Amino acid sequence: MAEKTPLIAQDDGLPYDEVGSWAEDKHALVGLYDRLFSTGMKNKWDARVYIDLYAGPGLLRIRDTQKFIWGSPVLALSVKDPFDKYIFCESKLESIDALRERVQRHFVGVETKFINGNCDDRTDEICGAIPKATKDFRVLSFCFVDPYDLSIQFSTLAKIANRFVDFLVLLALNMDANRNKAYYLDPSNTKIDKFLGLSDWRQRWERSAQKSFPRFLAEEYANQMTTLGYLPLPFEKMKQVRSDVRNLPLYHLALFSRHERAYEYWNDVLKYSNPQTSMWD
Repeated sequence: MAEKTPLIAQDDGLPYDEVGSWAEDKHALVGLYDRLFSTGMKNKWDARVYIDLYAGPGLLRIRDTQKFIWGSPVLALSVKDPFDKYIFCESKLESIDALRERVQRHFVGVETKFINGNCDDRTDEICGAIPKATKDFRVLSFCFVDPYDLSIQFSTLAKIANRFVDFLVLLALNMDANRNKAYYLDPSNTKIDKFLGLSDWRQRWERSAQKSFPRFLAEEYANQMTTLGYLPLPFEKMKQVRSDVRNLPLYHLALFSRHERAYEYWNDVLKYSNPQTSMWD
């Protein structure tokens, strides 16, 4: 199949989000993984499904510039070997409407499901939109989880993980957890409890004096994913993203799969994406 002519990201009159410049490298990595996953799995599964839990409007502008980049939904839609179905969840009505319009303009005939609402509240609808697998019809999904903070509930991923699903999760460990550490350590605050799906993590934190709070939470999260059958993921294998302002750490990208092949793809992404050395460790 011939390569598609790339869409030019520019102001198209529809709503868009503003993001920091570091988002450009993040989306480059995600877009490359989309391509490797969709092509590599094309002849191995009967249906490939792309799920985006924080889809946004599909177009982003780099803050304080006039540069536009495509959001994760458009990157996934633009792959050489498209997924068989796309499921987009977004809490803002204006954003999901803008994304729907962009899809109608540029990706006619693609099977899509648009879900307006918080993914934690719409998990049943998201799962219901995934084609049902049978012994004669194998379905594999790739789910991108890109929240602004640690608000994503572990129970959401656990329910989706009842299917064959690989996850790429943004862990806002420095953007949110480190900045609000005292707030989250307060037993009356349950945000981290819901994020980890655990209520006893504070006791383990008290015994982990040599670890940073972000690393502790990352390892707790990875351990929780193993309870769902995902392969263990060491902290060192999570990709740290830094800001271009004082090179401060922002978050980590963590890939969770039940098969080693996914990690081979992710290693290729990190190898061939050629990111800026000032942004990535």
